Amino acid sequence: MEIAVIGGGASGMFAAIAARERGSSVTVYERCDRVGRKILATGNGRCNLTNINASEKDYHGTDTDFMRNIISSFWVEETLSKFSDMGLVCRTEDRGKVYPHCGQASAVLDVIRMKLAEDGVVIRTDFEASDISRTKNGFIISSYDGQKAYADRVIVACGGKASPSLGSNGSGYELLKKLGHRITPLKPSLVQLKTEPETVKKLKGIKVEGKLTLGGRSKTGEILFTEYGISGPCAFSLSAYCEGEKYAYIDLMCEYSEEEIAEMLWTRVGIFPERRLEEFFTGMLSKRVGQALLKYLDIAPLSRLSSTLSEEEIVKIAKTIKAWRFDVIGTMSWNNAQVTHGGALTSEFDPETLESKKVKGVYACGEILDIDGDCGGYNLQWAWASGYVAGKKCV
Repeated sequence: MEIAVIGGGASGMFAAIAARERGSSVTVYERCDRVGRKILATGNGRCNLTNINASEKDYHGTDTDFMRNIISSFWVEETLSKFSDMGLVCRTEDRGKVYPHCGQASAVLDVIRMKLAEDGVVIRTDFEASDISRTKNGFIISSYDGQKAYADRVIVACGGKASPSLGSNGSGYELLKKLGHRITPLKPSLVQLKTEPETVKKLKGIKVEGKLTLGGRSKTGEILFTEYGISGPCAFSLSAYCEGEKYAYIDLMCEYSEEEIAEMLWTRVGIFPERRLEEFFTGMLSKRVGQALLKYLDIAPLSRLSSTLSEEEIVKIAKTIKAWRFDVIGTMSWNNAQVTHGGALTSEFDPETLESKKVKGVYACGEILDIDGDCGGYNLQWAWASGYVAGKKCV
């Protein structure tokens, strides 16, 4: 049986491995000049390849219940076992993130490519599929430049629209649309939030541990300020829900209530009455964060003594530490996004096999489906798992 995998990213390559292990002849068709380019950019070049805590709650989509059969068939333990079999040594770091022990994303791609080569999987690069046509004997896959390919089964693993410079340009959605599939609204996700620049410019480069809230959803963890807005894992995980939201809120001291913070501030005033406001938060908050917060509240000048703070000002400071409001303009573009929120409607695919309910013999996996995860290795885990299941079940 001849299996065609359209897309040489994480899900496509794992689909090819699984199908080949089942004895099929497999060819991967990739639009770029090499496979796996996006893998090299993940985890800041280190490749956060999975997360030991990954579960359905870390994912978003129209119906994340769709994932349950995948999770029960091939998940974190199976993924790490597969990579171990390929020779990759991994290490687990903070919040369950798993990286190659050598700290190089290239190691992940290299062991996959060697596995594909050793198993006899054919790789055809510079092949951008434009159409999938069903025939009496199987499928014809056409490319934009006139190339043709033939297969008994087709796995669509083209990725989404995020990071088009690394290979995904959204063309897979058009392939599935032609086959009768519906696509949910697409938004850039795992991308930086853009805010009014006045406050964040003063904080550029500072990282804080806190809770970010956007549109009624919250994430706790690392928050990074940039010259254009808010970045870091918390912002990435909430970015898909930015549309229509005017404000984001940051809680700088999650462990304490507003009342406890106010009491803490009064204690500091009592202990350090002669300390100037520019140094008032030393030992409590980052110096620059504290100064920016006071300027945001128009508590000036910073040369004032802490003993001059009024009760009203202490209350305002405590409230802002717990919910510092930032005016949201939007998100950065698809070029900056790591993943696509939205995709092919999962109700139109078999949750056990990932086969299309519209066209028998066509399967889909990875980012092209309406499933996306939070920041922290979750999206690659979905790619490995869904790809492997699609490849195994298509044979």
